[in-house]
Amino acid sequence: MSSIQYENKYLRQIFENIQDGIIIMDQSRKILAMNPSAKKLTGWMVHDRVPYCSFCEQRRLRSGENTCYLIAHDEVPYFLSDMPTYHGKKINVEMSTALMYHDKQTDQKEYLLVLRDQSLMQKEKEAQLSKQMIQKLIEAKENEHKRLAQELHDGVGQALYSISVALQAIESFVNDKRIQTYVDDVREELNAVMSDIKAYSYQLRPQSIDRLGLIATINGLITTLEKSNPSITFTFSSNLTDRLPPLIEINLYRVIQEALHNMIKYADANQADIELMELSHKLELTIWDNGIGFDITKERSKGLGLKHMEERIHLLGGAFHIVSELQRGTIIRASIPKGEKFH
Repeated sequence: MSSIQYENKYLRQIFENIQDGIIIMDQSRKILAMNPSAKKLTGWMVHDRVPYCSFCEQRRLRSGENTCYLIAHDEVPYFLSDMPTYHGKKINVEMSTALMYHDKQTDQKEYLLVLRDQSLMQKEKEAQLSKQMIQKLIEAKENEHKRLAQELHDGVGQALYSISVALQAIESFVNDKRIQTYVDDVREELNAVMSDIKAYSYQLRPQSIDRLGLIATINGLITTLEKSNPSITFTFSSNLTDRLPPLIEINLYRVIQEALHNMIKYADANQADIELMELSHKLELTIWDNGIGFDITKERSKGLGLKHMEERIHLLGGAFHIVSELQRGTIIRASIPKGEKFH
């Protein structure tokens, strides 16, 4: 096969498979040839005439100027406009043209018209904007959690501790057994409130994640869960030795926290394994339980926090995957590439 035949072969493949709409038309805008993408985008057919776009319909013409801006200027790099389709609706497209053939004897001209659907680009921009908004919301939420946890610990917690000390001082002057019993009841209630405040503060944001890092905080979470759920065996393994960036640590912790909370509440499991491994180019998180499993499609709509976990991993540029079978347990896998967020 000659080089020209190779070129023709691959040009034909490009013409047939490229996502941009490609149209060959004459100066009367009659379609001489078009690729599948152009047919799908517009609904037009060969021998139809390309309608005028909204820009051409509204623009002011100089004397003798062709209504079609593209033809009037022979070659236009590109411009944006709304183009009517066969179905009557208009689509926002980026259009460009080039004069492909000109028979000077007959003044016959043929033009290449390229259409690029801007709605796809707009959807991509909207998806990116939505992702950025979710990222800002998550960051704002974590910052507020951090502030509230600090306030509970340093403000309310310390105030309650001062009351406890004052109560202890008052006890030294109490001789009446009835009053002593009442003070004991107050102290018991105060200790319960202090314990609740500590728990609320930890749930909002454990101080250990800022002071000691992710691994210590996960171990602390598991220790707490083991005390309140003695029937469940938790295991945690990791090869991490260094601290991770704060954004990665808090989001991984929240995913693990949410996954274990769901498992305890819904799975009826007696075994849960968490593994966090650092590989050469990524982090891998695996959470497994031997519970009753669930129908993922149904539970996503009910809101077991699956969407929030997925959003947190996607925020880090990672991939999130969950597999669950009825009576066979659940596996959650997340991987985070070692990209710019690691610096």
